[in-house]
Order: sequence, then structure tokens, then C-alpha cells
Amino acid sequence: MKFRVQHLTRYEYAEPVSLCHSIAHLKPLQTRRQRCLSSQLRVDPWPAVMREHEDFFGNRVNYFSIQQAHNALEVTATSEIEITHIALPEADKTPPWERVVARLYDKGDGLMTNARIFTLPSPQVPPDPAARDYATASFPAGRPILEATLDLMGRIYREFEYDPHSTTIATPIAEVMEQRRGVCQDFAHIAIAALRGFGLAVRYVSGYLETLPPPGQVKLQGADASHAWFSVLIPELGWVDFDPTNDQIPGEQYITTAIGRDFQDVTPLRGIFYGGGTHDLLVAVDVNRIAEPVPAIPPA
Repeated sequence: MKFRVQHLTRYEYAEPVSLCHSIAHLKPLQTRRQRCLSSQLRVDPWPAVMREHEDFFGNRVNYFSIQQAHNALEVTATSEIEITHIALPEADKTPPWERVVARLYDKGDGLMTNARIFTLPSPQVPPDPAARDYATASFPAGRPILEATLDLMGRIYREFEYDPHSTTIATPIAEVMEQRRGVCQDFAHIAIAALRGFGLAVRYVSGYLETLPPPGQVKLQGADASHAWFSVLIPELGWVDFDPTNDQIPGEQYITTAIGRDFQDVTPLRGIFYGGGTHDLLVAVDVNRIAEPVPAIPPA
């Protein structure tokens, strides 16, 4: 399945900005289930400096600097992506979660040992005993890793309320655990804190989810949004994604932009600017399927 994604970010400033430096995580990754066919980033005003590099996690990062006075900044990322479905085994046929933890210390398995950084605390996911205790019901001794993680994902979906007005990007995990409400970023952080508490390698995933309008209605332009979920490293399977906001394993409608330890590693756009005063922010995302050509039927 192929998609075209456009992500528009626009800042309008009350006063002129004389200089800004920004970095963007807006170009999709290449993964075993995802192929980025094309991707471009347009910045207005035109930056004096613009370059791309690959960060520690393999993400495509764009740095740009605008060195002229401006009253607005507009960043538009346009990408085309092809997604391939990857089947998973039956959940009860995967190894016990304790064995997965042990494999992280197997010196003969480079993929597992290299992932140990994702077992450690990170700026937005510090150790949280409450999150680990919450996950204990899903992780009894000997339970298969995929079955246990699916259970935890489902419990977060059922027992936490999605409320976009309850948190900000800086709300700590402890507060989300206490109030039992938040957004996709919060639910991913809770799962990551819980699973790292057991010694598992878990990473934060940022991207997009295709949304479809109700039957009979037209899809509104700009109505999509960035999304977040988490991923667990399982021997023989690699990284397996889980979406606690929707209680499902991400499939062909999910597009990955960046991965990291937590949200701070993958922010879509961040930076510093001089001047500007107050500002208004507009974000509009469109995720649309690219129609596949219909094969011609040869004449009889």
C-alpha cells in the first residue's frame, strides 16, 4: 500500500524574528516494513543554511537556519511511502519475557546487545515504580512476550481515557499514571516505562496513522495528525510495534517517521529563535492513499 503524506507547520509571530535555528524529524525512515519512495522538505523563508544528517538512532534529521528577519515560518514535508504487511506468529508461541531480557546480554547476538540503550531511563521516561507495578498483572513469570505485551496494550487502552486537554508534551509519567488520562504520547511513555522496568528493550515511535472519514462523508484536508506508539525488541521477530491508543498492532495504515528513547528524541520540529514575541501555531497533516494502477485486461 502506498501513501502520500504532507505535514505543514506554520508559525506566525507578533514581532519580527531576526534569526532561527531549527531541526526537523519529518522525513520517513526506511524499515523492513516501510520504504520511503521520495521525500522533500520546503522551508519559507528560504534558509541560509540547510543540511540533512542521520542521527544516532538512524533517523533522517534536517537542520536549517534562517538568518533574515521574518514574521512567519512555514515548513512543509511531502513524502511518498510504501508499506508492506508483516505477519506475526501466534502470541503464545513467542518466548517467555524473561528469556527475551536474558538475550539482551548474549554477546553473540549483536541486534539484541546493541538495543540495550532502550532498556535505560531517558529524559522523559525515568524509572517509574507505579508504571512497572501496573504492568505486573500482564507479566507473570513465564508468560510469552507477545501475549504479555498485547495484554498490557489492551489494559492501557481500556483503563486510560484519551483526553487531549489533560496533558502537555512536558507532563511527567507519574502525573499521567495518577490521573489515568492523556494522549498517544503519554500512553506510549507509560508502556515504555513499564516494560523497561522489567529490563526489556522498548523504543518510542513517531509517525502518522491514516484516518478515514465516516461513511458518506468527505475527508477533510489537514484533518490527520502525528501519532505515537511503542516498539519492543523480540528475538527472531525484530522490533514489533504496539499502539495502546487504539489497542492494535500497527499495520499498513501506520507510517514511521522517527524512533528514539522517548518523544524528546523525535520531535517533529524544534529550535530556537530570536525576537518574535508571542506566536500562533498551525499544524495540518494529510495522509492519503496513492491509487494503484489497474492492470490492463488483454483483448480476448
